[in-house]
Amino acid sequence: MDHMSIITQVPNTKEEEIISFNQDKASQSNLSLKKQRSRSIFSTFFCCFRNYNVEPPVTNTSSTPPPVEENGSPPKPPAKYLLPETTTTDYGKKCVVIDLDETLVHSSFKPISNADFIVPVEIDGTVHQVYVLKRPHVDEFLQKMGELFECVLFTASLAKYADPVADLLDQWGVFRARLFRESCVFHRGNYVKDLSRLGRELNNVIIVDNSPASYIFHPENAVPVQSWFDDMNDTELLDLLPFFEGLSKEEEVYGVLQNFRSR
Repeated sequence: MDHMSIITQVPNTKEEEIISFNQDKASQSNLSLKKQRSRSIFSTFFCCFRNYNVEPPVTNTSSTPPPVEENGSPPKPPAKYLLPETTTTDYGKKCVVIDLDETLVHSSFKPISNADFIVPVEIDGTVHQVYVLKRPHVDEFLQKMGELFECVLFTASLAKYADPVADLLDQWGVFRARLFRESCVFHRGNYVKDLSRLGRELNNVIIVDNSPASYIFHPENAVPVQSWFDDMNDTELLDLLPFFEGLSKEEEVYGVLQNFRSR
């Protein structure tokens, strides 16, 4: 497996320039092959380099590939849902699906001097270091969200990267479940998080994500956030908390979310 393919990310202009510069050094005879390989590297490892036109998932015998659309339509909900039954602790709470890359953290294979975590990931027998920056106020955000909602981590990245990052990020056990790329639906070139597969009433499900392509099946359930890379003055997670406190008390989410998005 190529190495950046474990994380699915939105484009980062600075990193794309570095990648392009390195590719230009290659000989013209090998340029086409190297570009193809680089695209595979940077689209199938992370979920942060997604350009909404990613390649189909790489075959991986160690994990189940995501379901694929049929006849251009979203697949039907499965007989078995992605989430277990709601626990007694979370009974009556709304379910909030939270994205990882560029929503809560930014990760890179390039060394970052102020990285909060350095996560070793083994790829094809070689261990690579992934440098992870936490978005400002993410700790406060997660703790409060864990009090108000049934929180689920849902990322289009592979578990071999995202699971250890979540271990380090979520010190309070906020995430009741963690869903990875194999739980997504590969639909028209994107890894989509199909909320109908969760096993929760959709009028009480919210998805927090920086990528509109991730919630294309259920835009009415979305709280969009700006993609985050390295701005340490960012306050978006902190600013969202009063809104979520109010939302937790509502009977259903659609009207409130529609008003939020219209602003």
